[in-house]
Amino acid sequence: MADNAPPRWDRKMQQRLARGEAAALGELYDRFASLVHSQAHRMLDDESAADLVTREVFGYVWENPDAYDPKQGSMRSWVARLTHRQSVRRLLSTATAGTYEDAQDGGDRADPADLEERVRRATAAARADYIVASMPAPLRVALELAYIQRRDYRQTAADLGVTEDEARRRLRLGLQLLSTAHTRPLEGSAPPGYGRRL
Repeated sequence: MADNAPPRWDRKMQQRLARGEAAALGELYDRFASLVHSQAHRMLDDESAADLVTREVFGYVWENPDAYDPKQGSMRSWVARLTHRQSVRRLLSTATAGTYEDAQDGGDRADPADLEERVRRATAAARADYIVASMPAPLRVALELAYIQRRDYRQTAADLGVTEDEARRRLRLGLQLLSTAHTRPLEGSAPPGYGRRL
């Protein structure tokens, strides 16, 4: 049972939020705001929408700290799920508003299959962001060197101070983790019941 216990920080943070400590919200924001904003921005491809989702997610956490269930995972995971849900909701409301405007103008209705594909892509992107953020640092650094800084596995090994075999192993494991972003839904993803509150 102790192995499944959430980290001490998560439990203390939930207790502080439940007591209404504004400093706790500030600390939570400092820790997770960049995760929330980048995930929302990647899903929505809109800076102002990502800002709005960030405010909405932290507002929800402030008003509903007891909604966090430590048995479901870390607070980081919970915040990521909230971000995903709110981003999908915003994506759908934007698409619905566009459909209504098109109908008023006599235009064609939005294709539900297109909307479903956009939600699927957004979900995969959010999952990929979460996988990269939560993978062990040695794997993440190897992937960043290889795919962002365009190093081959030999250069990556030299930069990391590891053998070439170890660099290849890290890259392979990191890519295997990332490949699951398209095959498994993000926990708590939208369909069905898109419209429910965070």
